[in-house]
Amino acid sequence: MFYQWYEMTHAALSPARAMADATRLYYKNPVNPLAHTQFGRSMAAMAEVFERVTRRYGKPEFGIESVSVGGSRIPVREEIVWQRPFCRLIHFTKGHGGARHPGPKLLLVAPMSGHYATLLRGTVEDMLPNHDVYITDWVDARMVPLADGRFDLDDYIDYVISMLHRLGGDTHVMAVCQPSVPVLAAVAVMESRGDPYAPQSMTLMGGPIDTRENPTAVNRLAETRDIDWFE
Repeated sequence: MFYQWYEMTHAALSPARAMADATRLYYKNPVNPLAHTQFGRSMAAMAEVFERVTRRYGKPEFGIESVSVGGSRIPVREEIVWQRPFCRLIHFTKGHGGARHPGPKLLLVAPMSGHYATLLRGTVEDMLPNHDVYITDWVDARMVPLADGRFDLDDYIDYVISMLHRLGGDTHVMAVCQPSVPVLAAVAVMESRGDPYAPQSMTLMGGPIDTRENPTAVNRLAETRDIDWFE
């Protein structure tokens, strides 16, 4: 029901969003004398913020076409190697023809918290020269039919285990922020079972593992920076 309410609210705001965009253009038009006043700039800023907040953003592309390996540019292509209703596993294949430059396998688990996996584009690009990179491409839950079932923490853990099985042994796993908890749980389950496909190493970046630690290093760093640094 919440999804229906959200979609209905978004549709109901469409006229207001169009009006806000028109207002922004009106008060930013250099021909308009009000555009050069504090009032005009405030109106344009207010309209722009409203339009951006209510806009539905499309999914950006990774756009990684090549990477430097050993001083040479190696082509990169994306390939889906595993798929479930709520997630796809993307493999960044390096090289062409019979030439391959894989490196150690790395499963990069992206956040499933309103972000696209392309949020980690820079991380993928930095890891590609020395690793065989795979990344979780989570599907927007509103696009998944109800017939495909629910998705909870247990399913999240099962997905991670299934992906590690798909990649086989000698795999390293890295979780960024939100997936740190399910990745830690998945690895713990695999180790307790003596699973031969348990990862060789696990890296948890910025994840809420010990909630007793508050504020964390991330919180303290954020408090020392102003808004311009984040932008």
